[in-house]
Amino acid sequence: MSSSKKLSNQHKNSELQAEIGKFIAYNQDEFAELVTFVDFAEKFTLGFIEINFSPDIDLLIAGLKQNPQCEEIQFVVLDFPDGNLRFLRDELVKELAKITKQTNKKLVLLIRNLEKSIGVFGDYPSVLQDLNFVRDSYRKTVPHPLLFILPDYAISRLTKFAPDFWAWKSGLFRFRTTELIRDRAIANTLNTDINIEHLPTPEQQERIDLLHGLLMEYHPTGEIPRPEHLRNCCNILNELGKAYLSQHKPIKAREYLEKAGKIAKQFPDYSLEIEVINQLGKSYQQQRQFESANSYHQQALDIAKKQKNRPAVTNSLFYLGNVSLDMRQFHQAHDYYQQALEIKIEFGNRYSSARIYHNLGIVAQELREYNQARDYYQQALEIFIEFGDRYSSASTYHQLGRVAQLLREYDQARDYYQQALEIKIEFGDRYSSATTYHNLGMVAQELREYDQARDYYQQALEIFIESGDRYECAGTYHQLGRVAQELREYDQSRDYYQQALEIKIEFGDRYSQALTLHCLGTLAQAEENYAEARANLQTALEIYVEYQDEYWAKVAREILEGLPE
Repeated sequence: MSSSKKLSNQHKNSELQAEIGKFIAYNQDEFAELVTFVDFAEKFTLGFIEINFSPDIDLLIAGLKQNPQCEEIQFVVLDFPDGNLRFLRDELVKELAKITKQTNKKLVLLIRNLEKSIGVFGDYPSVLQDLNFVRDSYRKTVPHPLLFILPDYAISRLTKFAPDFWAWKSGLFRFRTTELIRDRAIANTLNTDINIEHLPTPEQQERIDLLHGLLMEYHPTGEIPRPEHLRNCCNILNELGKAYLSQHKPIKAREYLEKAGKIAKQFPDYSLEIEVINQLGKSYQQQRQFESANSYHQQALDIAKKQKNRPAVTNSLFYLGNVSLDMRQFHQAHDYYQQALEIKIEFGNRYSSARIYHNLGIVAQELREYNQARDYYQQALEIFIEFGDRYSSASTYHQLGRVAQLLREYDQARDYYQQALEIKIEFGDRYSSATTYHNLGMVAQELREYDQARDYYQQALEIFIESGDRYECAGTYHQLGRVAQELREYDQSRDYYQQALEIKIEFGDRYSQALTLHCLGTLAQAEENYAEARANLQTALEIYVEYQDEYWAKVAREILEGLPE
């Protein structure tokens, strides 16, 4: 090894030793009690260590292993990061069989990352249910001191859902994080310019874990946060809400956002209050509860106008446009976006104008103004590329692919979709990749490459199911139905259409129901079941007329007129 590398390693090691020393000094009394506990613990003895930040766990373990009083202790760290873990005792028994016990040393097991399977929300996690149920067997099968290292929220859930196991504890040791670790966490969460949506999935989860750790520091479970910590608590809760929205978990997001909203009213930071209200609106939009979404965004807009906060007015107008877009109120959406764009241009905010150009493109596309849509998308893409926002350009490439597809320019469409998919995979955005797989399936279907189409749809469906996005599954079931119909697999086709229709009814998506009823009508027509065909097509026609979709209304009428009596 070169002398420069040796010096570098020595420097890193000295920095690590300094951090270990600071952490132990900061928790001097708690560390001394833990060392005493480890020294006296025999056979199966249960203890819990509360630490909210993963880096602190590394410092604690290193400090224990280096401590002179622990020279006769063999510490073994067992890592259980599987969120689906259920039978912890069985896993511990397997791990014990792999451990080579050191002579004349007492084995002490340190369990970490169990919070992944304990979770933050929800009723009775499986791992805790099993922990409580098989408690008595631990004395025989795990005859060693056992220390669970968990954050505040996980310990709270364990006490609630595994009270019998918790009752056996012989010690609880609460460690505080050092100012250095806390400052790093704040820098990587609250003070970063990187949008969580632009992060690969593992880094998104890392940020969420840091936010949970910060929240426990400023607002421990069961305690009222101190007045000087309220602003930080509100920011953390808001960021957690945004993080879960980026993972399409609106109910979980709302739990944090509602808490943030209550705190935001306690101090006059209207910008933060407006942001929280808008995020609450987005949570309802993800659930397709559009009236509630509109109500929150309008409330945010009213506050922003009253405070003459023009940037906040722009954001609220943009979100109102998004809700109108989802409700297929395209002219209303266009109006909101134009108002937002005018303010962005007034303030010279070129970068954030890109999102508005992108959504104006979607409006034009839905109104079948394809050249206009393409122009808006190109303006958005130009800005994203200019500012080096590769991640955001993916969604615009996707939409350019959609326009090309609608214009039957299938090679061009496939090229745009492939560019979008490549970027999404690069950023680890598995959820967003599903929509592009879906659209690649549509292109393959148009080219009569049915096996390829089915494969793309199955990939999309797998991701939607994995992400718990039942609503998006409907569109893919619909397309799988169309493939089966074109292959004359009518029973399979009907089954897919029925699954799609059931979900669309469940989510109240009346317009989209028409498309599936339309296909069920043409399927019945192919089977010469004309009464069923007429019923389904007539219902579809009524919905098309209701939503002023003249194109599909005309198509449905022509089919109805051609049906035998």
